[in-house]
Amino acid sequence: MSGKSSELTGRRVFVVEDEWLVSILLRDTLVAIGCEVAGSATRYKEAAEKAETLAFDVAILDINLDGERTYPIAESLAARGIALVFATGYDFEALPEPFHNAPILQKPFRQSDLERALREALEPY
Repeated sequence: MSGKSSELTGRRVFVVEDEWLVSILLRDTLVAIGCEVAGSATRYKEAAEKAETLAFDVAILDINLDGERTYPIAESLAARGIALVFATGYDFEALPEPFHNAPILQKPFRQSDLERALREALEPY
C-alpha cells in the first residue's frame, strides 16, 4: 500500500527506537502515510520523560533500548489509555501479561506492516 491512509492521517506518533537508521525509516514512513511524528527518543530515560510530557495518539516502543526493556514505559502509557505498538528485531519473546494482545512490529518491516500495527493499536480508540 502506498500513499496516505485516511484513518492514520494526522495521528501523532511517538517513536522510541535506539537504532538511528531504523528510527529515521520509521519517521519517514510515518510521514509518508500521513502521520505526524510527535517526538522521538533513543534512550530509556529520554523516552520515559517524553512519554510523560509529549502529546501523541500512539507510541512505537522498541522493546529493547540498549539493554533496557521498555515495559515500564508501556505500563505508564497503557494506564493513561494511550495506544502502543511494540517493535523488535529479535525473535519474538512473550510479552508480559498486560500486553499479550499488543501489536508487534517485527523489524525489518514494510510500510504495510507499520500501517497494520498502527491500525490495530488504534482500533479501540
